[in-house]
Formats: sequence, structure tokens, C-alpha cells
Amino acid sequence: MVSTIDFVRALQMAIKTGEVVLGSKKTLKLVLHGKAKLVVIAANAPPELKRDIEYYAKLSNIPVYKFPGTNIELGTLAGKPFSVAAMAIVDPGQSNILDIVMEEESE
Repeated sequence: MVSTIDFVRALQMAIKTGEVVLGSKKTLKLVLHGKAKLVVIAANAPPELKRDIEYYAKLSNIPVYKFPGTNIELGTLAGKPFSVAAMAIVDPGQSNILDIVMEEESE
């Protein structure tokens, strides 16, 4: 069982050392083109956004992590003063976030 704290640390490392795109429109575009390696969606993201991202991510074999917190918490985690409903990890940098999500999916 992977804890949320481990995921948060890995996400913050990915934001510092890798390439992370914030926002639902940009995330959806990256998923459509298959350029994202991981998608993170807030628990209270709009249902139609969740549906679209999950559908296109499944077609592109991109893992989707449902963050248990709200979009405001996800934005704060990213160091932004606004809410973030979805974000795409394009390059994880020195983070092990992809391993953590794969480990959680296999459980």
C-alpha cells in the first residue's frame, strides 16, 4: 500500500526537477497526443473532465492517479495560488512518481 504522503513527496519532486503541465485543457491535449506519462486528477474535478481524461488516457495507455484531495489542495501542492483540477507529468525528472503509481495499480 502506497501512502498519499509518498505520492505527495514524489509529485513535489517531479514539479521541481521534471516537467509538469497544470490545467485541464492542457492536460487533455497532452493525453490526446500521447505525450503525458502520468495524469493526476483531483477528487472534486468535474465528472465530464474525469470521464474524458480517463477515456483518452486508457486509449493511450497513460496511467491516471485520482488524487484524494480537492483541486485547491492539488494547486497548493503544486505551489500555485489557484486550484488545479488536472495535471500531466511529461517528464518525472528525479522523482519516482511513475514507480509509485505503478505499484499502487498492481495492488
